[in-house]
Amino acid sequence: MTLIWQEFQPIALFATTPTGTQRLQPLCQSLNVPIWVSESLSDLDNTQVYSGSLKEHITKIWSSHRALIFCLATGAVVRLIAPLLEHKSIDPAIIVIDEAGKFVINLCGGHQGGGEQLTTTIALLLNATPILTGASSYLQLPAVDLIGNPFGWQRGEGNWTGVAAAIARGEKVEVIQEVGSPLWHNNLPENHPFNFAETQEEEKLSLGRIWISFSARKFAPESQIAKVQWHPRVLWVGIGCERGTSQELIAKAITSVCRAYHLAEGAIAGIATIDIKATEVGLVQLCQAKNWPLKTFSAETLHAIKVPNPSEIVNQEVGTPSVAEAAAICAAIFPETPAKTDNLSLKNLPIVKGDEGESSLIQNYLLVSKQIFKSEEEKGAVTVAIALSPIEYTGREGKLLLIGTGPGDLSQITPASKSAISQADAIIGYSLYIDLIKPLLRPGQIIEPSPITQERQRAKRAIELANFGLTVAVISSGDCGIYGMAGLVLEELRAQGWDGKKPDVEVFPGITALQAAASRVGAPLMHDFCAISLSDLLTPWEVIEKRLIAAASADFVIALYNPKSQTRIEQLNQAQAIFLQYRDGNTPVAIAHSVYRETERISLTTLDKMQEIPIDMLTVIIIGNQSTRIHEKWMITPRGYLGFN
Repeated sequence: MTLIWQEFQPIALFATTPTGTQRLQPLCQSLNVPIWVSESLSDLDNTQVYSGSLKEHITKIWSSHRALIFCLATGAVVRLIAPLLEHKSIDPAIIVIDEAGKFVINLCGGHQGGGEQLTTTIALLLNATPILTGASSYLQLPAVDLIGNPFGWQRGEGNWTGVAAAIARGEKVEVIQEVGSPLWHNNLPENHPFNFAETQEEEKLSLGRIWISFSARKFAPESQIAKVQWHPRVLWVGIGCERGTSQELIAKAITSVCRAYHLAEGAIAGIATIDIKATEVGLVQLCQAKNWPLKTFSAETLHAIKVPNPSEIVNQEVGTPSVAEAAAICAAIFPETPAKTDNLSLKNLPIVKGDEGESSLIQNYLLVSKQIFKSEEEKGAVTVAIALSPIEYTGREGKLLLIGTGPGDLSQITPASKSAISQADAIIGYSLYIDLIKPLLRPGQIIEPSPITQERQRAKRAIELANFGLTVAVISSGDCGIYGMAGLVLEELRAQGWDGKKPDVEVFPGITALQAAASRVGAPLMHDFCAISLSDLLTPWEVIEKRLIAAASADFVIALYNPKSQTRIEQLNQAQAIFLQYRDGNTPVAIAHSVYRETERISLTTLDKMQEIPIDMLTVIIIGNQSTRIHEKWMITPRGYLGFN
């Protein structure tokens, strides 16, 4: 199963006719899940028979699946699911595909169920039209209840329907973002309704407000302003506790501190403590129940942190004067470290200068100093401290999708690549290539184009975002693994000590330039061929020259990439001279510029005259071998079935 489907799992597919079953086969193969059918269709491929009625089976799996996909009449699906619908926050995504395969309809669960995104992904895979009815879709805006999902933010209290309605009406909505990634701001359409403010001075101009904060706010129900709150996970809770302290007492202590300081429990990233508490039952159980990571640090690391409330007694017992405060600070400073950390280097921590001279910025992370809790009803004692991290914890596994988009025309991109582009949280690539795939982009994606010479910067940025927890698509034209970004990204990962697992990587092939050029002139690649780039920016010319001589003398059909730029012209002259030493001047040559794009220009010529035609960096040159011939404007290299004449 490809990485792009993982976030929607588990998914169930349903069909009631042979045609519907056939229509779902591409999805079945991509998802690696069977199609649920009645016993009468059990002899069809990739099917699994449900027992009882279809309605009974859907009821059984309703709460355990994130998406249900039907190739069935919409009315029938409505009647099947109507009794099961509870609330959009917990209902699965419901998607309907017509038997003709022309439309993919998001019926329910469009936002929080991920239905709109899944619908678009499926439509691209099936070459169908997605039907999306949510207001944010036609406004080209990210849905207000999905803005924080890529960053692991938690939805807080508020009038979500009211804010969404204000956006749908085109009214101004104030955004006050105190913490969390601002990346979602960057690609909003020009006429977006969001008013980014740091204060409430413009409240009277807005009919909605979005707070993005670690604070828990209570909104007055009679307010005329619809308000909601997102909570980025930026709070690290440091815990010290006696052995045997219960999960309940630890939870009560954390809740008490959060209430006292008006902090949102949804903003909690995780728990931090000393490594000897890594197996403390109450702590482990609480983290499992809340889906919080438990980060542990050695006494040596914690001892290096200067805290406002050190304890000599604690120092004598565990080897550090602070557990709760120091652990909270460590986790806030190093939010991306593994759960178990023996020693962290504190040498490169930032330093801030204040009125009293130079002081460590470490203490500035501490939001709540240690608080001690005991209970007469429960055994044990808990010390709680809370630190604020400048980077939210996403809680997501980042992915790198290395995508080849083919020669440039949307029709030449594979369905799998289209689906991957649509599914990604972030798109990174050369600006020209991103422009070519704009119709595939969806509202809310992070789009980061860059100039042609910044390949390594793109690779590093993609890895950075993937390590943050995002699904990142790195775009290359042609095939990403042939003079594309795939190799560079993998090289950069290796240089950074990548374990081969996190972030996860998937490569999506595309039609490369030599294939696209060949398709426009006939069949020049029917026999052995090779590709050589004439750019000596990364490869010494001496190496390129040896390869040219070897390929020319061995009678390969040769595709030349990057043949000529405004400043690099001599390399093509030398390449032509080498070929003329080994091949007749009348050898057929195809010169293909911007294949499958609006500025496409295809020419057939000969080896000795090839530079009479304009050639640049968007050109691919195919030089035939001794058997290649031109016939009625078609270039053909015989395979040998009819001889080599």
